[in-house]
Amino acid sequence: MKIGLFFGSDEGNTESVAYRIKSQFEESAVDVHDISDVTQLDFANYQLMILGIPTWDFGQIQSDWEEFWDDLEEIDFSGKTIALFGLGDQFGYGDYFLDAMGMLHDVLVNNGAKIIGFWSADGYEFEASKAFNESTHQFVGLALDEDQQEELTDSRVKQWCEQIKQSFND
Repeated sequence: MKIGLFFGSDEGNTESVAYRIKSQFEESAVDVHDISDVTQLDFANYQLMILGIPTWDFGQIQSDWEEFWDDLEEIDFSGKTIALFGLGDQFGYGDYFLDAMGMLHDVLVNNGAKIIGFWSADGYEFEASKAFNESTHQFVGLALDEDQQEELTDSRVKQWCEQIKQSFND
């Protein structure tokens, strides 16, 4: 079954990670979409999805996601299985680390999505995050920091992709 990978990226980091994630799957398994080029109907084509969103400044949503947000809130995600990945700066913006991923998670869950791909918060230093579940000590998706921990991205992507492949197959 095809996986739809949707991302928004202003400076290219989230786009780069999207293609690194795609490379962890069979060549034709993942269709990659820039959120700036999609409509609500594009989400209807997939039961399995991966969504990537960076957090900007003080907990802000990336600009292309922000423009699509009202449309996103109208999509019925019932029966869809979705994994999330987010980028942020845990030291420069530690009070808002991955907030956009947390906000995206909330919209998806409210609209019926099944979320997979939770990620341990071990190895991260941040003050607060809307993407962090304190009771499980996990993020709602893969947490990446290309500003402070770029050297960990490839191994985190690989490990997370193995995890979500299993969940997509369940």
